[in-house]
Amino acid sequence: MRAKCANLAAISLNFKLQKVAVNVGNLNLHNRIMLNEAVSHYHELLQQGDIAEASRRTLDEGLENARLIFGGRRLSPYLRPHFVTEADWTRVSGICEIVWSAIQKVKNRTQTHPALLDELGITDIERELVAVNPGYTAVSPTARLDSFLTETAYSFVELNGESPAGIAYADAALDIFSTLPVMRKFQERYTVTAHKGSHLMLEVLLGAYQEYLGRKPDTAPRIAIVDLSDRPTVKEFELFREFFERHGFPSVICVPEQLEYKDGELSFEGEKIDIVYKRLLVNEYLPVMNDAPALWHAYRDGAVCMVNSFQSKIIHKKALFAVLTDEKYTNLFNHDEQRIIAAHVPWTRMLGDTRTRHNEREIELLDFAVTNQSRLVLKPNDDYGGHGISIGWNTTAAEWQTAIDEALRVGDYILQERVPTAREQFPALTDDGGIEFAEQLVDLDPLLFNGKVGSAFTRLSASELANVSSGGGMVPTFVISEKKT
Repeated sequence: MRAKCANLAAISLNFKLQKVAVNVGNLNLHNRIMLNEAVSHYHELLQQGDIAEASRRTLDEGLENARLIFGGRRLSPYLRPHFVTEADWTRVSGICEIVWSAIQKVKNRTQTHPALLDELGITDIERELVAVNPGYTAVSPTARLDSFLTETAYSFVELNGESPAGIAYADAALDIFSTLPVMRKFQERYTVTAHKGSHLMLEVLLGAYQEYLGRKPDTAPRIAIVDLSDRPTVKEFELFREFFERHGFPSVICVPEQLEYKDGELSFEGEKIDIVYKRLLVNEYLPVMNDAPALWHAYRDGAVCMVNSFQSKIIHKKALFAVLTDEKYTNLFNHDEQRIIAAHVPWTRMLGDTRTRHNEREIELLDFAVTNQSRLVLKPNDDYGGHGISIGWNTTAAEWQTAIDEALRVGDYILQERVPTAREQFPALTDDGGIEFAEQLVDLDPLLFNGKVGSAFTRLSASELANVSSGGGMVPTFVISEKKT
């Protein structure tokens, strides 16, 4: 134990001598200085072996007790949360909400111009799913915008509009990190605010259900959290079930095969289901839908309220960013939306042998892809977890050409322009119980509830892919300010 503390002190002392580079966005100088000083102060507190060791032990115990495990490993293997200033939180929230208003317009446009579904990559079978009215207006009552916040830019890279994970995990992590001895000491100098999302998720479910019914329900609705079996996020489902039931709403966790649809009612083990909190992705449900049709049939017949609905597939496709950034759709958005899209949504196009525009210039897309490898990334239009992604600046010319050829062969890929990424030093827990500082890619993920930012968490990774499914981790996001004297 003493050796570990001594090692920690040496590492921390070495880190203290380094300039702390913190990603803060376009804040005024005072806020930049404040945030840099806050992170430096937090790291200096970790030089005290007793505080560091007590914090590490508290974090380990908290993660285990709260079941913050993803695929059998710790979800938050870091000893510092991500800090965002109040000014940046306000700015980021405003940007996200304007982008979301534009996204809702894209969904609305598909209802009058169904050809837009082709540009988004909606397949024939998906068209049948998205054509059903879920009984409420919002395309995705809950969503997550994945983004990078740097000193000079704030940029989105993806949208999870179908089944965003991490809400309950983030709340549990906020509770754990708030109890760390180092955080308690830190709060003697700084005001720290935690924005939680579980109660907002419940409000979204109940609000959608009331809109679906057209009235207030007579009794507490029964909620089913539905996904495939053996999902790495099953621990989060358990956190949600406990939260819902604690607030008076009976809840179950089940798989599609366990649902039954009979006499106009969807049920699980003989009990009627009123709300399906759908964590199941469409592309995961389609292969089993014929064997487990109850969910689809109940939704199709309007017999159950599903959140998010199958219509969320429309805006979950990565090609959504191609629509947002294509000049031919500019008139779909108002001035504020156009300005925010231009500043914060990366140029994106569906990959194909076609002509398009880039920065007011006509280009041959495939030629542009080859000659601008160092500024482009290739992604499947409909996948997650970092699968199938090719990063131009991390591959050889031959590998990049092979990736393009394969993407053209398979079809349904997007080409997206590189955005500035954020990196910070974080104290990471090692396998032997120690702590070491490591530079991490910092992916800030605001969570939206009915189009309003309510909470956020941050994903960290040593690689270019800040994705928990690809081996990264997450930390809670705290909003900080100086204590008023």
